[in-house]
Amino acid sequence: MKSRLFLTSALGAVAVMATPAVAQEKAPAQPAQATSPTAAPTVADAEAFIKAAEKDLYDFSIEGGKAAWVNANFVTDDTDALVAAYGTKGTEMAVKYALEAAKYQNVAGLSAETKRKLDILRGGLVLPAPTKAGAAAELNDIATRLSSTYAKGKATLNGQPISGSDVEAEMGTNRDPAKLKEMWTSWNDNVGKPMKQDYARMVAIANEGAKELGYSDTGAMWRSNYDMPPAQFAQTMDRLWGQVKPLYDDLHCYTRAKLNEKYGDSVQPKTGPIRADLLGNMWAQEWGNIYDIVAPAGAGDIGYDITDLLHAKGLNDPAPTEIDQAKREAPAREMVKIGENFYSSLGLKPLPQTFWDRSLFIKPRDREVQCHASAWDMDNKDDVRIKMCTKVNGDDFVTIHHELGHNYYQRAYQNQSYLHLNGANDGFHEAIGDFVALSITPEYLVQIGMLDKSKVPGADKDIGLLLRQAMDKVAFLPFGLMVDKWRWGVFDGTTQPADYNKSWTALRQQYQGIMPPSDRGADAFDPGGKYHVPGNTPYARYFLARILQFQFYQAACKQAGWKGPLHRCSFYGNKEVGTRLNNMLEMGASKPWPDALQAFTGSREMDGKAMIAYFAPLQKWLKEQNKGKTCGW
Repeated sequence: MKSRLFLTSALGAVAVMATPAVAQEKAPAQPAQATSPTAAPTVADAEAFIKAAEKDLYDFSIEGGKAAWVNANFVTDDTDALVAAYGTKGTEMAVKYALEAAKYQNVAGLSAETKRKLDILRGGLVLPAPTKAGAAAELNDIATRLSSTYAKGKATLNGQPISGSDVEAEMGTNRDPAKLKEMWTSWNDNVGKPMKQDYARMVAIANEGAKELGYSDTGAMWRSNYDMPPAQFAQTMDRLWGQVKPLYDDLHCYTRAKLNEKYGDSVQPKTGPIRADLLGNMWAQEWGNIYDIVAPAGAGDIGYDITDLLHAKGLNDPAPTEIDQAKREAPAREMVKIGENFYSSLGLKPLPQTFWDRSLFIKPRDREVQCHASAWDMDNKDDVRIKMCTKVNGDDFVTIHHELGHNYYQRAYQNQSYLHLNGANDGFHEAIGDFVALSITPEYLVQIGMLDKSKVPGADKDIGLLLRQAMDKVAFLPFGLMVDKWRWGVFDGTTQPADYNKSWTALRQQYQGIMPPSDRGADAFDPGGKYHVPGNTPYARYFLARILQFQFYQAACKQAGWKGPLHRCSFYGNKEVGTRLNNMLEMGASKPWPDALQAFTGSREMDGKAMIAYFAPLQKWLKEQNKGKTCGW
């Protein structure tokens, strides 16, 4: 994920996918006019403030990035404390800069660039604390307590406690509806319910802070980061959802019928919402784990397996007894080399030697590390790295292509000023890696010598490939939309604490067509069972990334002159695509996102039609399967 929060606008400078925000301890030099109680701020004051702030933030991003990298690669109590200290300084600094930026927002004569940077500083906070004594400390205490409650949360299985990571895995493989109901209900009761009072108090404090910064509420502040008025952004999300909803509806209808076939009417009726715990995921946000239930006979075989192809190239996970580090890393490095070659084929310059010297490619034998794959930019220039506990399999092969997309984006915008070291909006950074990962098609595998041309699967294998993709990418869409829709209503007061859970359940049914497997009392707080809610991570970015990745992919395929079905396209080796892509990446956050989008796609509007085109063969097939069924809920 990639935040527009200014302290993480170079978590470009720190990390794209991991690590807390860090900030500089030293306060920026303030122009005398700005601090004088009698002098009105001027354009010169605003420009001086921006210049000082960017220098301080740039310098500290490097120092803080090193601390975060060490913590991620050497997880100890000491490094945890070190990075937490930087996070605390960052929070304090974020509030200070946001408040200072707010003083200049109405100064007449500001240049577009200065106004843009002030808006980034002012709107970059996720939870703004008001200036009254004790508010920041109380807000931090609540946020920490919510995060800790989630981290320590447990469900039960057969009446016995089960950790969060274990329950996630179990929800994906267990097919006993009684046990799924137990895990779902206990997780939301044990984790979410205790958070409700704290969450309501946190909302009240953050709204006070947002108003001091000139926003009507915290949700409006979040929506202000998209180069349009907050209300227009909400309308844009609704427009995009309207474009892709028919595809989701077809997938929902088909999936519900398959679940009915497996479990019967008493568990999953033929009509109405789907029971949330039956979809292979605690939040029903991605359904790929139940592909075995929905795949028609023969459709699961797409004709090749990337893991098998990697093994055929002689790439295998190291033996547990292997101690030579070079030998242990060699297969992972070779997989990363293949990924780098994709970007090089587009004309982008190869990764620097420091990438190969300093990245973490496999899990060390001698210490604990954060294994979640992430892409890092350590110096806002060329010291880019990845951190992965790579395994030789198809999933990690795809992940490598995705993570390198972040690194190439980071390096492309290195010449921008500090506050523009970011994606064009917070959906762009994830979408770049995702759209490149979409390019791992049979044609691409033939081009790089991993798949024999005679073994390219025929069109009869397409439904299996597309259905498996849709169970994650299409199924996610309404969840990606409704999480922040719920929070926007909470922040603006439309949804009061007494109705928190009622609203959550209603939105899930309205958008996802799902329902809880058990009755939810008035004291329930199921939103707290989703990490991003107690963790206060804005969620619209994930919906946007799902839309944008297909829009980027379609544009690249058109530039490459691809003539076949969109989902079979490969633009590997096309220098025109590389040139246009780099033109967009180099802009970073320096221009409104429509400018960046136009540079690559020719369009100034985010558009869901590319996703519909990609899944067109599947949607046609789904409609045939759904004939005679009562769809909708």
